[in-house]
Amino acid sequence: MSNKKTFLVTGGAGFIGSYLCERLIREDKKVICLDNLITGHMENVKRLKSFKDFKFIKHDISRPVILKERIDYILHFASPASPIDYLNFPIQTLKVGSLGTHNALGIAKAKKAKFLLASTSETYGDPKEHPQKETYWGHVNTIGPRGVYDEAKRFAEAITMAYHRYHKLDTRIIRIFNTYGPRMRMQDGRVIPNFITQALRGKPITVYGRGTQTRSFCFVDDLVEAILRLVEVDFHEPVNLGNPNEMTVLSLAKLIISLSKSKSKIIYNDLPIDDPKQRQPDISRAKKLLKWTPKVALESGLLTTITWFRENI
Repeated sequence: MSNKKTFLVTGGAGFIGSYLCERLIREDKKVICLDNLITGHMENVKRLKSFKDFKFIKHDISRPVILKERIDYILHFASPASPIDYLNFPIQTLKVGSLGTHNALGIAKAKKAKFLLASTSETYGDPKEHPQKETYWGHVNTIGPRGVYDEAKRFAEAITMAYHRYHKLDTRIIRIFNTYGPRMRMQDGRVIPNFITQALRGKPITVYGRGTQTRSFCFVDDLVEAILRLVEVDFHEPVNLGNPNEMTVLSLAKLIISLSKSKSKIIYNDLPIDDPKQRQPDISRAKKLLKWTPKVALESGLLTTITWFRENI
């Protein structure tokens, strides 16, 4: 019998999930990638299908699933994760955050596996605390259009902690701040793929409000490194993962125009309902626990991402 550790990655054909699958295979782990492909794509993991230690299962984790394999770790990344996705799939978003997380935790309990929940900075809503620490409880409109995602993830965190406290399950929770890189979908709806796609097509760059709202952007390789470090650290409360370098959305638009050598102009549209005005992680906890800080500079990461988009547009 192989002594290789087996990872179940739900949402493994998605943007971040596919990078995790790839890194784990590269580190000689066994990977079961489970995805229903409503927002993930087989293209993201097609290079892994030739590896004997990689297995893909098309399944919606919101429905029960029986897995016969030994599983040592579960990385639960299944969820629509962009505004367009969770507005198009509001019920599925709520179900995967609740029923899906419940099912994934049930597998972890049955298999005695470590469990990591991919939560989000959206649990903070439109924050009144800046930068956001893990101790901040958030400012969320539960019935607004973004509430389906915010509340799904807040419930997922609550049930994960309940399984940890009641069933003594070995759990982790990460709160992911804006992450970017190659493989993001062009119609993703998030700001970086939107701006890059518009810039490369020579279309106007659409900025909402006056562009004074802030975001902090972390390159996907840095995020994956932090996730895999946390898996091996004995800590169960939420950990912010992201890049604390904050910038306005308008500054980002101008930077992408410059890096892509685009002639696009900037236009302004109304700010969406409940759009957060500020987003910046306090990563003190991650620095201390994981000895981790993001390494990839924004310009470098954007150039890599722009090159990928140019080749795939």
